[in-house]
Amino acid sequence: MTLDPTEVSKLLPEVRTLVNKVVKKNMADGFLFSAGTDTQIIAYEAVKYKPDIPCLTLAFKHGTPKDTEYVKRMVELLNLKQETYQFGKEDVLKFFPKVVEALKKYDPMEIRNSLPVYIGLTLLKPKGIKSVFTGDALDELFGYPWQFHLTEAEFAKKQEEMWAEMGFSSVPMAESLGMEIKSPYRDPAFMKWAMALPIKYKINMYNGVKYSKWIMRKAYEDVLPKDVIWRPKAPLEQGTGTEALRTYFNDMIPDKEFAEKKATIKKEDDVEIQDKEQLLYYEHFRKKFGKPKDVFPKVEGGIECPKCHSYIKTKIQFCKVCGAYPI
Repeated sequence: MTLDPTEVSKLLPEVRTLVNKVVKKNMADGFLFSAGTDTQIIAYEAVKYKPDIPCLTLAFKHGTPKDTEYVKRMVELLNLKQETYQFGKEDVLKFFPKVVEALKKYDPMEIRNSLPVYIGLTLLKPKGIKSVFTGDALDELFGYPWQFHLTEAEFAKKQEEMWAEMGFSSVPMAESLGMEIKSPYRDPAFMKWAMALPIKYKINMYNGVKYSKWIMRKAYEDVLPKDVIWRPKAPLEQGTGTEALRTYFNDMIPDKEFAEKKATIKKEDDVEIQDKEQLLYYEHFRKKFGKPKDVFPKVEGGIECPKCHSYIKTKIQFCKVCGAYPI
């Protein structure tokens, strides 16, 4: 999509002014810092008002975290008061039940993505930190890489559907711990601006590569290292290394036991279990809440998930309970 350089140059200071305003307005006591585009920008603005804000980065010691290099660069640039906590299998086994309970779901990707956030919150709370910055909402407002192939009309439609159902796991997890999430990108002023922004400023090309959050990156490329602000999108599970959990539990449950439990759950609960990781999360969900179809019964306008038989109100064909797609 062609851009007018004059229009872009006029828009850049508007972006920086707005981001500075919503960061200042939603100032937090601490920061869950991944050094993704979302949190890089917040950190750059936040240190203007709170130079010593404590920043915590999470990394799964048994995985291959992609955030490490970028975190180091940002810490040096902004002189951040930052530490990294490497969590292991013992932390996952200790905290996944709490995540399942807080979110009331057993979708493996959601639990996998949320675990580092929950663990981070439990580490920040004893330090007296009551509110925490996250970069929530920027992806939803500006689009994901998996949407790059869509036409402008299709992309606009998908965005509207996503905005109608936006929800962030950090919020209920923080509430369960008596804490508060501060998300500058969820500020009404920023959301209104972003929703009205033409698509060409959300997704466009840089050095021959298509990027989301284009105007956000462009607005800060002169104050942050270009290779940092233009880093590729890394989902939370890749950034922290928890994608390794997809197969990490395979040795914990013997194949025969998994097959037997899977068959029993299908027979007794009418729920399909996809793998050993999901089994781990489902067993706790079942113990805490009951059968999905009883927890989320038939509701007007709801869609029945063929895998767990929960009824979900959704336009994006995604089961928010078990993660099945499409439904």
